[in-house]
Amino acid sequence: MTPPPSGTPAQPSYPPPLTSQERGLASVVAPQPPTAAARPAQPRWARPALLALLLVTAVLYLWSLSASGYANQFYSAAVQAGSESWKAFFFGSSDAANSITVDKPPAALWPMALSVRLFGLGSWAILVPEALMGVATVGVLYGAVRRRFGAGAGLLAGGALAVTPVAALMFRFNNPDALLCLLMVCAIAAVLRALDDGRTKWLLLAGVCFGLGFLTKTLQAWLILPALAVVYVCCAPVALRRRFGQLLLAGLAIVVSGGWWVAIVELWPASSRPYIGGSQHNSFLELTFGYNGFGRITGNETGSVGGGGGGRPGGGGGGGWGETGITRLFSSDMGGQISWLLPAAVILLVAGVWVLRRARRATAAEQAGQRAEFLVWGGALLTTFATFSFMSGIFHQYYNIALAPYIAALVGMGAALLWRRGGRGASLVLAATVAVTAGWSYVLLDRSPEWLPWLRWTVLGVGLVAAVGLLLPVRAGASVRDGEPAGDGKPGRDGDPARAGAPAGAGAPLRAGRRVAVLAAGLGVVTALAGPLAYTLDTVNTPKSGSIITAGPSVRGGMGGPGGGFPGGRSPGMWRGNNGGTARGAPGSGQGAQGAGGLQGSNQATRQGTNQAGNQPGNRAGNQPGNRGRLPGQAAGRQGTGRPGFPGAAGGPGGLGERGAGRMGGMGGLLNGSKVSAEAEALLEKDAGDYTWAAAAIGSQNAASYQLATQKPVMAIGGFNGSDPSPTLAQFKAQVADGKIHYFIAGGRGGPGGGQGGGQGGSSKITSWVTVTFKKVTVGSATFYDLTRKA
Repeated sequence: MTPPPSGTPAQPSYPPPLTSQERGLASVVAPQPPTAAARPAQPRWARPALLALLLVTAVLYLWSLSASGYANQFYSAAVQAGSESWKAFFFGSSDAANSITVDKPPAALWPMALSVRLFGLGSWAILVPEALMGVATVGVLYGAVRRRFGAGAGLLAGGALAVTPVAALMFRFNNPDALLCLLMVCAIAAVLRALDDGRTKWLLLAGVCFGLGFLTKTLQAWLILPALAVVYVCCAPVALRRRFGQLLLAGLAIVVSGGWWVAIVELWPASSRPYIGGSQHNSFLELTFGYNGFGRITGNETGSVGGGGGGRPGGGGGGGWGETGITRLFSSDMGGQISWLLPAAVILLVAGVWVLRRARRATAAEQAGQRAEFLVWGGALLTTFATFSFMSGIFHQYYNIALAPYIAALVGMGAALLWRRGGRGASLVLAATVAVTAGWSYVLLDRSPEWLPWLRWTVLGVGLVAAVGLLLPVRAGASVRDGEPAGDGKPGRDGDPARAGAPAGAGAPLRAGRRVAVLAAGLGVVTALAGPLAYTLDTVNTPKSGSIITAGPSVRGGMGGPGGGFPGGRSPGMWRGNNGGTARGAPGSGQGAQGAGGLQGSNQATRQGTNQAGNQPGNRAGNQPGNRGRLPGQAAGRQGTGRPGFPGAAGGPGGLGERGAGRMGGMGGLLNGSKVSAEAEALLEKDAGDYTWAAAAIGSQNAASYQLATQKPVMAIGGFNGSDPSPTLAQFKAQVADGKIHYFIAGGRGGPGGGQGGGQGGSSKITSWVTVTFKKVTVGSATFYDLTRKA
């Protein structure tokens, strides 16, 4: 090296130490936006791979979509109403005449209602928007993960989300959870962009997503807000005072985007708008903070169908909705829905935060940004997991879709970080993650011993082989010594022999070891996704309908709902019907095995038959091709025996009247509607134009069946559970006197507090008055009362 000329000050070979003032500034100024050089380079295959992922996801979510018919008729009826009436569209009314709303805000109904307005009423028009939301969610998640962790991480995260069973279930169904999941992923993606550059516009966009999420499923959308706000305060790349100001503006965006509809509804005269379903005093704020809010946490849900409080068999800490506690989401009826990669996500979250723990914003901006992303996704996961694990109110298996993107993101990010970092520690963590995932997949698959019995052993064996392969000292990209990131130009103990100073001739064995490690990593990914993919394919190939549905095959020990043995339940010796429920008695089992709630019946009662859960669009008899089962208490040709399990079960208290050729249980009719014969449909359609409502029925599902069959307004007395005080007996008498309602549909009962099992709620009083006052009309096995003719 040539020395500097005489008289020229010598230049230091490293930056001078920071002054105290500069250190103070560095402690406030957070990482700058990652440059293209700092971020992982995007290979040429990244874009084609993304397009392939989205295409496969679309095919998966659209495959045989119409087999589910109207899916959840409760929401489909509201969609049909919104396609007929803009007022019903705005309020989310159950019928076009605006008697009562659904028990949620209407945002999730709007895309479906617009689709039906454009393409007409049918299964595809209702469900395709949900499937497209699923594809969009996968795409947004890919983009959010790819920004700092590379295309491989994004593809792994997107693929893991796409094949999560509960995600495939709900992105093919018409509940609000699909839109909520998309909005939450968009909100997190916007927060991550704000953490990149500190721009307020990204926080405002996140606020709008949270506001729309509130209009989708009220307070559930805000579960992750505290975690995201804390991470932003701690990690944003702007001054502390500005961070708080930005969060206040984001809060204002939430209030405006979510509050405008609430303000209109609360200020609208109650006499000229529909009753707010799910509330006891016609108030959306009561619904938000009560039945749909804190009541879900405490179990104190006035008008609920069976959550909280206890009093139901098998309630435990969660009342009728299963035991609460840290293991709740790993239980028989929950584990197969969501928990396949949950242990892996937790392991990789801890590992990622530990590896990046020393990153400083002023000196290692990229690593600090990666740590912030782990904290965002991890905070969302842990907050939601804790809430779902310990809430005592209504809790269904499909709620777990909220966890799916958080788990998938952490798996993709953590695997990519450790793979690039290399070293013995990273190898051990990756190997342990694969081994734990394979072991847990074996446990989940073993809960369905007769379903693909070879798969659980294959997953376990291949997973353990992959774990051993990952313990090899060299992997692609692992060319550094322990504790140093790959690609830093330094020799590594486990790295390239040329850089590490290894003896001549050592390169070939190390390169061979690297190839083996790459193969092991691929096997690890396949092993991790094999179980959930199999569950997802089973879900895609099985029609789903009703209010409570689950993904995958039947499992041992599942409870499924209040008292067990109810739609979506799983129990030994039972197999799943078209609605995700159970049909009593598996083939060859003789007498069906007793479920968690005590249901029992003959296998012949449900092996063949028609769908009792609702009408296939375009099929006047309400039958769905390919139906393999029906709800407990429903049979096409025979009535199975029942044991007391829950009110309204076949053979139990509070059963509904005869429907079709069998007897529908109280919960079955309440949660899954009715079969509508062609004769009954013709009866209601006759002179329907002369009345505001063609008919009235107890409970929204019963009303929805007839409304979807006739496309005429049918009043849902008592709302979803039949327990809402709408209409009162006096109001109903006045509407009948004014000639607004033609028929009353017999056979329904209100939910708890509303007359189930002969209670004294408003719906039961209306039923009693109608049955003694008006003429009974029998059409086949269905019973109606003509409200224009006295008995």
